[in-house]
Amino acid sequence: MFDTEKSTASAWFRQLRDDIVAAFEALEDSHDTGPFADANPGRFEVKETTRQSDDGSDAGGGLMSVMRGGRVFEKVGVNISTVYGTLGARAQKAMAARKGIPGMTEDPRFWASGISLVAHMQNPHVPAVHMNTRMFWTPHAWWFGGGSDLNPCIEYDEDTAHFHATQKAHLDPHGPGHYPRLKEWADEYFYIPHRKRARGVGGIFMDDYCTGDWAADFALTQDIGRAFLPAFVPLVEKRRVQDFSDDDKNTQLVHRGLYAEYNLVYDRGTKFGLETGHDPDAVLMSLPPMAKWI
Repeated sequence: MFDTEKSTASAWFRQLRDDIVAAFEALEDSHDTGPFADANPGRFEVKETTRQSDDGSDAGGGLMSVMRGGRVFEKVGVNISTVYGTLGARAQKAMAARKGIPGMTEDPRFWASGISLVAHMQNPHVPAVHMNTRMFWTPHAWWFGGGSDLNPCIEYDEDTAHFHATQKAHLDPHGPGHYPRLKEWADEYFYIPHRKRARGVGGIFMDDYCTGDWAADFALTQDIGRAFLPAFVPLVEKRRVQDFSDDDKNTQLVHRGLYAEYNLVYDRGTKFGLETGHDPDAVLMSLPPMAKWI
């Protein structure tokens, strides 16, 4: 049931992963001026991840691709996974409370596939960024989720404008209401209540998205993914050559603390990954290599 749709979505997330990995390694190769230009270009280390059910049976897995210590990227992870099995009692309860899906207790099977990306940059002038897209299926319902948001420690209004304009251009063909709705959704989701501030300058985000038209919803999800590279890469190319001070680096490290707090306390993907037994190194890939609290 839904096998064709599942395999189509999973293959798309793999293709998007391949495109992003190639683009990021190309950024490493082309960085020949400015800070870190004399360093060796970074490369992704790729590791297969596996997941087992409580009875030891296969429950899926994926690819964890991480680059550390590059010219441009201090740490970036681009992970894909396709996992399946049965939801545990706590996950069932959480999903029933959030979505009101009947029948989860009687038949708690699930299937989920997606891509998740977080990039922490060498140069404080280059913004950190997050992106993910995913599909979730149960016998009782299916939905899509995902988005991307920009997390600069040193803000440039023109960079924020470019990031949002690119996302809007990719969403507008699906209807003029999508971008403002998903922007507002991102502003709400990526807010850090205990700090009373956003973690960045926003982007787009959706969750539990299902209109009943799988092809249309998948096409929207694809364009969320397609918007990422043209929204982000020009910002990297512009800012990676700028000199920075010790104060700039300190600002970056403190800002990374916000990111770590959010992901460990509020992020649904982190909670779901740990709750369902996925590789903790892959789940926690989003954490920065260094951060600072004051």
